[in-house]
Amino acid sequence: MDSYPPTARTTPLRYRRRMSYDVAVAHAVLDENLVCHVGFVVDGEPRVLPTLQARVGHTLYLHGSTGSRAMLAARGDGLPVCVTVTLLDGLVLARSQFHHSINYRSVVVHGVARVVTDPQERSRAFTSLVDKVASGRAADTRPPTAAELATTSVLAVPLTEVSVKSRAGGPADDAEDYALPHWAGVVPLRLTAGEPIPDDGVTSPVPRYLREPATVWHAAPSLRGRHVQVDPLDLSHVDGLFTALDDPEVWRWSTSARPSSPVELAAIVRAALTDTARVAMVQRDPATGEVLGSTSYHAIDPVNRTIAIGYTLLGRRWWRTAVNTETKLLLMARAFDDLGALRVEWYVDLANVRSQTAVERLGATREGVLRQHRKRPDGTWRDTVVFSMLSDEWPAARSRLTAALSTA
Repeated sequence: MDSYPPTARTTPLRYRRRMSYDVAVAHAVLDENLVCHVGFVVDGEPRVLPTLQARVGHTLYLHGSTGSRAMLAARGDGLPVCVTVTLLDGLVLARSQFHHSINYRSVVVHGVARVVTDPQERSRAFTSLVDKVASGRAADTRPPTAAELATTSVLAVPLTEVSVKSRAGGPADDAEDYALPHWAGVVPLRLTAGEPIPDDGVTSPVPRYLREPATVWHAAPSLRGRHVQVDPLDLSHVDGLFTALDDPEVWRWSTSARPSSPVELAAIVRAALTDTARVAMVQRDPATGEVLGSTSYHAIDPVNRTIAIGYTLLGRRWWRTAVNTETKLLLMARAFDDLGALRVEWYVDLANVRSQTAVERLGATREGVLRQHRKRPDGTWRDTVVFSMLSDEWPAARSRLTAALSTA
């Protein structure tokens, strides 16, 4: 079935040009939306309730409590319902107040909801509802117990009488209003996920399915070497990081002031995780999992195939060991070999001679100095030395660094 047949209830009286009965379009709107509103009548009184919904094939499943009005009324012959979902795509600002509008996509479903009683169908519905919250979540959590299942109910609504209504585009101003000196246009709107905040006591990192990188260049990798393991940085690493980095020398050249507590360090980590121009990672011991430090990709430019390595903070215990060299080798290998970078960059404080020497040992070329480039935590401005390595220089550097690490 490519389209739903129009019915008296799904045929509008106005704006018929905005209507669609395309099955794929309707399913796409339902799948993108998390919450629906269910309208029904109980004892002659109208009710509209918000609830979680998930589509499986041509059936829409609605989550609820066994004691709710909708669930109780749906027993027996079922409950006639009208289910609606709406996605708001933009604010349409016209020259006249009358023609202000919104861009949207909406679906209306009419049908008779039945209570799902078959154990296998209930299990499938619950899995779909949990995965609708976060794809992959059902496999990453404890299944419901018999007692929990007894307090939860699911309604199933067949997707047979369905319509889609939408609006897109700019304002529909009257011709005589186009000369008015008022701004007009569209303000796009979109729902985006914020930074995941772990619950108290959580020590496991944020799962991959909750990370939404803008491009593959912005995805935090997991890289494993003999001396170090590099993983996506997470707030659950704060305590380990604070222990590893609690040394004034570690923070001496950092663009952040040394934190005096894990709470202050958490604020620094949170800022790194919310910086869309940066991919923050943690360095750990591959044998024990102990946190050793942190590093980042930044200045990410997929169009020009350029990426920088920096924001590195390594615990003093691991200075002059193979950890830093192997970390850079892993990050350069991903940049050049996996991402196809043409250029990898480093930005170092002109006064930080030790780090400049370390970057030069990698095989990078010193290009110049950016004057008064960044502000230090004490308010002074630093000059920044720029280093780079090009893709045709990478094979020789990789061979030399790999040989050096083999004896470390």
